[in-house]
Amino acid sequence: MATTRDPEATRARIFDAAVAEFARYGIAGARVDRIAAEAKANKQLIYAYFGNKAELFSQVLGRCMVHLASAVPVDPDDIEGWLDRLMDYHAAHPELLRLLYWEGIEYGTAELPDEAERQQHYALKVAAVRDGQDRGVITDALPAADLLFLLIAMANWATVVPQMSRILAGAEDTDRDRLRASVKEAARRLVAKP
Repeated sequence: MATTRDPEATRARIFDAAVAEFARYGIAGARVDRIAAEAKANKQLIYAYFGNKAELFSQVLGRCMVHLASAVPVDPDDIEGWLDRLMDYHAAHPELLRLLYWEGIEYGTAELPDEAERQQHYALKVAAVRDGQDRGVITDALPAADLLFLLIAMANWATVVPQMSRILAGAEDTDRDRLRASVKEAARRLVAKP
């Protein structure tokens, strides 16, 4: 009995395997052979569907970022709620921040292969913050892009460096809750109108 090929299911398996591989090993350390084995797919299909390893990484990270933007849109009318949702998202999907961290290690300050698309991605988020500033909901004392960067950094750093969070803030649930409350309080003060 012949099996029916399902290209979309194969692409999805490759994508999931690539997310896990890149999050664990980074761009340089990831191996297409391991991705193919995990996805139960032919290695040549990876190249046919996604291009080379760097292109696969860009597509993986890009799709993960689009998912985050859709799941947790920037909300200048509810900064604390947005930060809660952002921290919850990254707790459930730590691989996205790992991918971004690996990208930073690999490319540093050099231009990214998909930089134009990335700029468009962030431009939408900055526009949401600027809209909140224009409507007087949050402060305009800082440029919108800088304010967004600071808010994201506060929300994400504990997931990026969990060992630092554990050492400085503690490892118990109550410690994590206290740190989250502190991040939200810092954000509230940062966005408050003077």
